[in-house]
Order: sequence, then C-alpha cells, then structure tokens
Amino acid sequence: MYLKHLSLTNFRSLSRLDVEFPRRAVLLVGSNAQGKTSVLEAIYFLAAFTSFQTHVDRQIVNFHEAKNPLAVTRLVADYQRGKTKHRLEARLILEPTGVNGQRLRKEVLLNGVKKHVSDIMGHFNAVIFVPQMSQIIEGGPDDRRRYLNLALAQTVPAYARVLSEYNQALMQRNALLKALSERPGDANQFQVWDETLVRLGAQIILWRIQAIREIERFASRIHHDLTRGNEVLRLAYEPAYDPLPKPRMQLGLKLDTPIDRSSLELDEIQIGFLAHLKNIRSEEIARGVTTIGPHRDDLRFIINKADVSDYGSRGQMRTTLLALKLAEVEWMKERTGEWPVLLFDEVMAELDVHRRADLLKYVNKEQQVLFTTTDMGSFAPEFIEEAEIWHVRSGVVTSGRIKGKT
Repeated sequence: MYLKHLSLTNFRSLSRLDVEFPRRAVLLVGSNAQGKTSVLEAIYFLAAFTSFQTHVDRQIVNFHEAKNPLAVTRLVADYQRGKTKHRLEARLILEPTGVNGQRLRKEVLLNGVKKHVSDIMGHFNAVIFVPQMSQIIEGGPDDRRRYLNLALAQTVPAYARVLSEYNQALMQRNALLKALSERPGDANQFQVWDETLVRLGAQIILWRIQAIREIERFASRIHHDLTRGNEVLRLAYEPAYDPLPKPRMQLGLKLDTPIDRSSLELDEIQIGFLAHLKNIRSEEIARGVTTIGPHRDDLRFIINKADVSDYGSRGQMRTTLLALKLAEVEWMKERTGEWPVLLFDEVMAELDVHRRADLLKYVNKEQQVLFTTTDMGSFAPEFIEEAEIWHVRSGVVTSGRIKGKT
C-alpha cells in the first residue's frame, strides 16, 4: 500500500492541502494546534471513514465553511495497492434542511464510482497510533469494541456490512422488547429478529475469535521483545454470549485462564446463541433491552496473569498499546498482503529513549510511515537524515529542512 497524493478541501483547519507523498518516512514538524494531526486524521478517515478524534463527522468540516448554508469537505487520495493505482474520494456535505437546519450527507467514490461505505472499507488501509488511544486499555468496553470493529472492518471483507446489519436488527429487537415491557403482546414476533440477530451476531463473534487469536500471536511476540522477555502479554476475549460450553459444576473461569475457542464452527455458535436468547427472553422483556450479543463484548489485556487496565503501571499500559498497534500492522499485512500506511501522532513524546528505538526498529523501508512531532530531537539523527521533513504552520504544509537544522 503506497499513498501517492492527498488533496483536502475544508478539512478541519486545512482549508486547502495538495501534497505528493514520497516512499520514505515523513516527519510533520510544527507547534501544537497547527494542523499536523489533521493530516493524519484525514488519511485515516479514508481508511476507516470515521475519525479517531470524534464520533461526530460534522466536527471535521472546516469551522468557517460550516457557517455557510451549504458546506462541503472533500478528501481525495491517489494510492497504489499491489500493482494497481486507485483514487478514493470522500465528501462530507452539510446541506440545508427544515428551518435553519443542516444535515450531513456522506458520499464515497472509488475510481469515480459511488460506493456504500461498508462495501469500500478495507480498500485503503492505515493504522494510527495516538496518545489518547490509551483508552483502548484503560477505558470502557465501548472503546475496546470500537478498536476491534475498526481493525476488523479494514481487514475482513464484509465485516463492516454485517456489523451495520446487526446493529439495525438490534435496534428493531430492542424496540420490540421495550414495547412488550410496557404492554404484553405476542412473543412470536421475536422469531424473525432473533434469527436475524443470531445469523449476523454469530458471524461477528467468529470473526472476533479468529482476529483476536491472530493479533495475540503478533502482540505477544512484540511485547516479549519490548519488555526484554520480562513480561508475557495475552489478549482475553470476553464475549457477552460465550459459545464455549462451561464444564459442568463450574461457575466461571478466572480472567487469567486461557480459553481456546478456535475449534468453534459458525453453526455451533448460531444454535447456542439462539437457544440462549429464548432462555432469557422473559428477563430481556422485563429489562426492555437485548442483554447478550457482540454489542456487549469486551477485550482484556493480561500481563503475567494480571489485568493491565486494573493493575498495570503507566509504563505497562504504554508498552501494551505499542505492542498492540505494531501487532495490528503485521496482522493487517498477513491478512491483506499489503503493508498499511502507518500514522504516528506525537508518539515519541510518550516514550522513553529505549522505546523510541524499539518503535523505529519495527518500521522498515517497505512501509510508508508518517510521524508528527513538535521536537525533532526525539528522533535519531540517522532517521531524520533519511526522512522527508514537512513543516506545518497555521494549516499550511511546506516541505524542506530549515537552514541550519537537521
């Protein structure tokens, strides 16, 4: 995967950007709040069609442009996947609606042809690492599910579409549960929604089982290297509906107990999921909400049998996150056959000297990588010498080295 050209219009503070990308590493240098992170955000948006900064797309529309009755943000990337060149374009259109209202419409085009977002996810791949991603480790289950969904949507064909359909079925089923909790009715109405939820949800569970096992293989090795062999990292998938039968008379398993679900088949998950939904139907009607399914899954990170989010030090959390993101890169390459574009936002400022060297060791010349920094002193001189230097100031990007500096 090689990003060759990026054009932005009215994206965040970047009212206009038009740049060609080299095959070597790029350092985006500048003070805070100048637009460095926005460049990375735009590139990642073309991979995930969502922002890592906000869940509200309209917030990435340029503030001044958004004041107009009709505002358009446009992102265009020319890139090469394998030996084939492609153009990907995303448009965020704020258009008038009602009385003094606006609605956001999103359009996506691949090679000039309009596509649905879920059908185009994974065509351009990028992995991003920003300090606030520590929420993956120390935040709530929502943060970890979002991480899983974004990684899988880029890497597993059809994941984004199936997840979207699952969420729609979940919404319909929850509406039915709420209605029956307020006024008793015919429980047979659940059949179609239960079957739909199970068909889609079981597939998501299976994909997550496979992906977490594969990512763990890379993450454990990388984490072992980063900690000089002193720690063992394990990823523990906690599905809200666990398709793996528990041994009789066993109330539960400790979090540090490895669980192997790799032998499970799709139909096995579907049969058990459907049966469990029927068994807890009266409870769910009383609560008015679907209580099991991939929308309530979690992922935990275990170091030497201890949960990192509960017992890990700040340094352990940073190392775990670094291992996870580097593992994501290798997993994506193994799955797709292409290196994703690597995006690192002020990462060096969060790492000590040894971890900085470790990170650069994992960045090879086959990978396209962009770093943002306020201080080039955080990078080794030999790395800076081989990198392309771009300076960002007030939303304007200029290339070249400042005279007298390296």
